[in-house]
Amino acid sequence: MPNSLLPPEERNLTPDQVEALDKRRELGHTFLVIAGQFATIATVLLLWVGQDLAYSPGWKHPMAYYFALACVLIAGFGITGLALRSGTPRLD
Repeated sequence: MPNSLLPPEERNLTPDQVEALDKRRELGHTFLVIAGQFATIATVLLLWVGQDLAYSPGWKHPMAYYFALACVLIAGFGITGLALRSGTPRLD
């Protein structure tokens, strides 16, 4: 009897397909961890962004640029990680 907790498209996979699915989900988890690490870095950068925008002359706002880059990386890695981790997690 198939496991009813699995989505219908995952119930009849071959062992090779299951291995590929596990690798995809593992990569997705790795991307989510990277997004979390960049979120921590962005939180620390946020401490300096206001001061940088207020006191840096002209277009020289390196902390603001680093913060914007960190936010883009968080969004990219987070969305990609969530997409790769979709489905039922493997139980060990």
